[in-house]
Amino acid sequence: MSKKSITHDELNSLPLAGFKGDIFIVDDAEKMEQAYLELKDEKILGFDTETRPSFMKGKLNKMSLVQLSSEKKAYLLRINRTDLTEGIISLLENKGIIKVGASIRDDIRGIQKQFPFEPAGFVDIQNIASDYGITDMSLRKLSGIVLGIRISKAQRLSNWEAQSLTPAQCSYAATDAWTCREIFLKLQELNSDGRHKKYNS
Repeated sequence: MSKKSITHDELNSLPLAGFKGDIFIVDDAEKMEQAYLELKDEKILGFDTETRPSFMKGKLNKMSLVQLSSEKKAYLLRINRTDLTEGIISLLENKGIIKVGASIRDDIRGIQKQFPFEPAGFVDIQNIASDYGITDMSLRKLSGIVLGIRISKAQRLSNWEAQSLTPAQCSYAATDAWTCREIFLKLQELNSDGRHKKYNS
């Protein structure tokens, strides 16, 4: 890959893109189990989390949302409303299902604080990108460098514990998870020897 970094102006010149598939809000055990049934046979999932921002020094909120995305379906698990089911936890512990995110260590720890599990099959695209000499590691810049698209971060500091998530929040959350998956697949395509370094978190 020839491009290793991207400027603010270059990024803003790229076309705005986002997840175009179906988005499902999961806020009870029945929907959680349905999400598991839909995702359990997938080989590669995009992964991300969201937490309500805190504007008070020293105060950290619990995680609000876990996002899992296949190519055409994104599930937004509202873990501030409902517990993770055994099925979803087994998915997070399944080394045979790759869960791809960006800077995922804190995401995993945040989930573990609420729902103890043994993570397996997680891949951090920042580790893979560094193997290509890429130096700009934010998801937004990786999207520009690897995929040639611009993703919106306008909803990042919105209220993820709101009674109802807005369409803009849903699109943002789904896009972040889906984009991680797409970056991973693109880098995999570019990897001529078919191997990945630093494969697991």
